[in-house]
Amino acid sequence: MNTATPDSYFTRMYAGTADPWNLAGRWYEQRKCALTMAALPRPRYRRAFEPGCSVGILTRLLADRCDHVLAADRVPRAVATAAARNEDLPHVEIEHMVIPEAWPSGTFDLVVLSELLYYFDDAQLARVMRRTAQSLEPGGTLVTVHWDHPVPEHRLTGSELTPLLHAETGLSAGPGFHDPDFVLHTFTRPLPDGSLPRSAAEAEGLV
Repeated sequence: MNTATPDSYFTRMYAGTADPWNLAGRWYEQRKCALTMAALPRPRYRRAFEPGCSVGILTRLLADRCDHVLAADRVPRAVATAAARNEDLPHVEIEHMVIPEAWPSGTFDLVVLSELLYYFDDAQLARVMRRTAQSLEPGGTLVTVHWDHPVPEHRLTGSELTPLLHAETGLSAGPGFHDPDFVLHTFTRPLPDGSLPRSAAEAEGLV
């Protein structure tokens, strides 16, 4: 199947509840978010982009590690919920945005694509990854996290996405985590000389 998930699916999911996947209440989600944050190789980031932010749970965690977070979602109700959850954080910006047709200006040293990429068709997925690589600053981090069980509305599982992500030019694959339920990957855009940023241990003089 090479068909993007229709807009009606997302509208329907949010029609009856502000948090259709119970992101705020499930231990599974709390653990996944904690592992996502632990996978980030740098202690602090300048500017992060999180499309598909849903109700802003991960957004708030990113805010602890970033000077500025731009989070976005295609569903107005999700945007409103995420904005309310993060309204006390002036360095967090929540926007209504449908990617890849729309994309923010400027560059980022962190892009988070969480539970998002399996909704796109092949052309959209390729465009999302291309725009991500282009907007990621040298030395910047991309982290992807995706559910690894078949779902009718998901075109791909996390494992099926893996070779497509690793095929993206301009990004170097880093450590990941293959949980029984989800797949997490990290990528880095090389520095201008082609090298990669120092590891966490190297940055602190341990090696």
